[in-house]
Amino acid sequence: MEDLTKSLKISLATAFSFYLKAQYFHWNVEGADFYQYHKMFGDIYEDTYTSIDALAEHIRALQSYAPGSFKRFAELTKIDDETKIPDGDEMVDHLLSDNDKLIEALDSTMKLATAYNKQGLINYLGARIEQHNKWGWFLRATKKEQ
Repeated sequence: MEDLTKSLKISLATAFSFYLKAQYFHWNVEGADFYQYHKMFGDIYEDTYTSIDALAEHIRALQSYAPGSFKRFAELTKIDDETKIPDGDEMVDHLLSDNDKLIEALDSTMKLATAYNKQGLINYLGARIEQHNKWGWFLRATKKEQ
């Protein structure tokens, strides 16, 4: 079961990093599409933020400790840190790529949860994967040229 808890910790750190980057972009987006991007980034970070506690609780339910420091998250996340402020279109590109990384992390965890027959965790992960597939659709649709 150690492989499942390790995968959960990676998913938690990746979700937290995704949330933080979406909020960072929400705060700093500018340009002609400001309102559209500001609103979408806000919706994404708020949704992702609400999922983080449940991920940590699933780790605790498996008798392991949830990581909670920036250092530990940086070690575990699949998402690169962002220190510059890209333009709005680049923000969409970054979040789309990072959303795909988060889906991959959640999917890897789902496979292990399935192997251990952890039904509640499987249901939770399935719902998160579905929601992030929806965010991927929103981000891709935003990039589509008319």
